[in-house]
Amino acid sequence: MLAEILIFVPSMARYRADFLLMRLKEAQIASLSQLASNEDISQDLQAELLKNAGVYNVVLRRDQVRQLVLSSPVPSPITATYDLREAGPFQLIADMAVALVQPDNQVIRVIGNPVQDGGLLIEVTMQTGPLRMAMLDYGARILALSALISVVTAVLLFLAVRRLMVLPIRRVVRNMQAYAEAPEDARFVIEPNAGVTELRVAEEALMSLQTQMTQALRQKERLAQLGSAVAKISHDLRNILTTAQLFADRLEASADPAVARSAPKLVNSIARAVNLCESTLAFGKAEEAPPRLTRFTLRRLVSDMAEGEALIAQGQITMLNEVPPGLTIRADAEQLHRVLTNLVRNACQAIAATGDKGTVELSAGETDAEWWIKVGDSGPGLPAKAREHLF
Repeated sequence: MLAEILIFVPSMARYRADFLLMRLKEAQIASLSQLASNEDISQDLQAELLKNAGVYNVVLRRDQVRQLVLSSPVPSPITATYDLREAGPFQLIADMAVALVQPDNQVIRVIGNPVQDGGLLIEVTMQTGPLRMAMLDYGARILALSALISVVTAVLLFLAVRRLMVLPIRRVVRNMQAYAEAPEDARFVIEPNAGVTELRVAEEALMSLQTQMTQALRQKERLAQLGSAVAKISHDLRNILTTAQLFADRLEASADPAVARSAPKLVNSIARAVNLCESTLAFGKAEEAPPRLTRFTLRRLVSDMAEGEALIAQGQITMLNEVPPGLTIRADAEQLHRVLTNLVRNACQAIAATGDKGTVELSAGETDAEWWIKVGDSGPGLPAKAREHLF
């Protein structure tokens, strides 16, 4: 609307100025009939010439002489004079506004320059009624054309916004709704194809999010399937271990001293395996139960663990138990046994990978505030990259 006003007002002012200049031009042409004749023309011919020019009289100044060339009775006094020779844009706009708001048919004087160097000045008197009607007609046509242009522009803008913004956004919404119904199905992951840069960036971000979520859901499903499979395996393994535990209990009653000495360790190992299977069945995955804290001698636990790992190493690894005999700690013996077993077994595997024999040493100590256990080996150690991301 503001743009229309900025265009409409100067256009109306220019139309008024052109209308008055046309009247001056027609009046000058009409005056040529009188100037070309050596005798005065008849009153009827003057009236016809002035009527065709749309003015009441014509004054022409040539060679510093002001001459009334054509004249007729003026119906009312002159109310205003407009000099088009020096009128600027703002003056023309102000005069246009006055012409529009004046409803009366007044008589005005208009001064301008003759065309084709026909003199120094031309002056006419005329009524404002035809000027006002012509301006109103021109304004109505301009407003109608502006309204038509506005409607066409609005329709084109609507179609462009619908094509470039609304339809792509609806497509994204439909994709999000379809994806929400089946997030595990990768077929519903959006494929960016928007023409607008911002929408394409949004589609690409949505595609990345949907891809990550689909992968996470698939991984979750695989983990659930894996947990179900582990539970089934644990169930069968528990049955097997229960049978083995029954046979191990019989070994404890053996008269052979070596067998009697090894049987408790075998029974304890099978019992730990059974407990792990039961935990897996209870929680669907290997979760640690709350620690059961008791006081026990650390050296005996380390000896049991080291003896079992030495058997697995088949003489390639020497186990050194440097834990003080009298060191008693308060902890969960089952969990601590599992932790030490994992550490020692990892050390044995690292040494075995070198192809050489090695040594694993376990030591411990205590202070007033804490106790500690150290597991050392003669293996190659962790690679540099592994040490950087160890903790």
